[in-house]
Formats: sequence, structure tokens, C-alpha cells
Amino acid sequence: MGWTIVSVDADGAMPPIRIAAALIDDGAGHMLLVRKRGTAAYMQAGGKIEPGEAPIEALRRELAEEIGLAITDAPWLGRFHASAANEPGHRVEAELFHLTAPHDPAIAAEIEEAIWVAIACAGKLPLAPMTREHVLPIALKLLDR
Repeated sequence: MGWTIVSVDADGAMPPIRIAAALIDDGAGHMLLVRKRGTAAYMQAGGKIEPGEAPIEALRRELAEEIGLAITDAPWLGRFHASAANEPGHRVEAELFHLTAPHDPAIAAEIEEAIWVAIACAGKLPLAPMTREHVLPIALKLLDR
């Protein structure tokens, strides 16, 4: 019989999955959303932060791997928490960055689909909790500027 070791916080909760993600807009009212292979929820491009890796480094690596976008820097929007879209019972802690980059995504890695969607209409899609609860409201505020 094999054992699975699961780390649990002092309060009995699973530790969050730390990710770096980007709210990417095209400057014309659209945001880029991705969907991982075998899943239904759309979310921001990005991914897990490796041990010892700075969030912006993780973002650079993940954007290059997932959608073929090379960046040097991006403004940090904050740290946000939400239920994980694809890992039931887990939470994500996202370091969220913002980019305006009208980019033609070259999907790779675990990404099955990348779409540009009007920010005002994005709420009609099946969105990851992080996207629905935090990213979309920020995108709507940026759109109103």
C-alpha cells in the first residue's frame, strides 16, 4: 500500500497553490483568456511559482511556455485568493500582473484554447473562480478609464 503525504496548515486547511498570472488586454476592450486541456473554465495565462522563483520570473516562464509571449516586466496588481478551478478542495494564491499586449497567442504546453473576449462579455463564459471574483472586476475598472 502506498502513502500520499499531504501538507496541511495549522488550521487544517490545505496550503494554497501559488501562481503568477497576467490580466492581458489588447488596449481595445478585450482580454485574453486560456483554457487548459480537458477543462471547462477560462482563466488567465500563467502558472505555478517554482520554489525559489520570483513571481515575475514565473510569469515570464509561463507566458513563454503557454502562449509564446515574451515579456520583460509587468505592473503588479496584487495578491488574490480564490478556489482552484481544476484542483477540487484547493485554493490558489495568485500574484496578478497586468499587460497590454495585442498578441496572437501560440498555444502550447497544457493550453488547449486561447481566446480574445470582450471584457464586457467575459462574464458569460465559464470562468475560473479567480477570474470571476477578482480579475474580471479589475478588467472592467481598467476598461472604464
